[in-house]
Amino acid sequence: MAAIKIGFVSRQQPEPVRLVQTLIQSIESEGRGVEVFVDEDLAPRIGRQGSSVAEMEREKVDFIVSVGGDGTILRTIHKMADPLPILGINMGTLGFLVDVEPKDAMATLKKLLSGFVVDERSRLKLLLNGVCMPCATNEIAFLTASPAKMIEFEIIVDGALMEDFRADGVIVATSTGSTAYAMSAGGPIVDPRVDAIVLVPMAPFKLSSRPWVIPGESIIEVRLKLPGKEALVVVDGQTSHTISSQDRVVISKAKKPARFVKVEKDGFYAKVKSKLT
Repeated sequence: MAAIKIGFVSRQQPEPVRLVQTLIQSIESEGRGVEVFVDEDLAPRIGRQGSSVAEMEREKVDFIVSVGGDGTILRTIHKMADPLPILGINMGTLGFLVDVEPKDAMATLKKLLSGFVVDERSRLKLLLNGVCMPCATNEIAFLTASPAKMIEFEIIVDGALMEDFRADGVIVATSTGSTAYAMSAGGPIVDPRVDAIVLVPMAPFKLSSRPWVIPGESIIEVRLKLPGKEALVVVDGQTSHTISSQDRVVISKAKKPARFVKVEKDGFYAKVKSKLT
């Protein structure tokens, strides 16, 4: 049986770095031939040889341990074409992608050496003028480039005009991302098992402009109506691009999903209840 390969990424802060070092020492002391890969930014801090996330992907690492918050996980996913499974250890604040608390990290990791289940989550593909941008695990947000000035949007779904409104922006989110930025903007919470896309206008001028939940296989085109106005397109808070009415933006389901190591026992509803109360 081939040795299991585990990658490690972390926030660059003392506490997460110490936890990574402890976890690596613990699993290596088990004597089970685990091959460890450490992110190149983290490696010098713990005296290890570093590997990029892309190298971990090429080496077919079994899973990556991310010590931090949701942002750490999203940054890691953005560096991969075909995302490896990720185990999130929560060293952040209100994380919905991180399942394991630091006190349980050691026991959880040792248990996973004997096998694990992968939970796949849909992502969104963004085409900007025909060029594929990084895929979104949580959301693609369209934000006004001029503070306190609204943008006029047209939302075309599967070739039909769904909505025409003025707002500070609009969020196009996955079911996974429904508990992130979209929720803060007043969108619905969607069980990640539901194959859906959520569209949430941000501070719309018309009270009749409400959030929408549409089928996950939909093809969405977002247009800026007014010449001379610009907007920022932000993917998972990681990458951004400026667009105008001359640009064509098309969103659809990505071919490659995000993958997470499944460890939670109580499920999605219990997680929402514990995080939001």
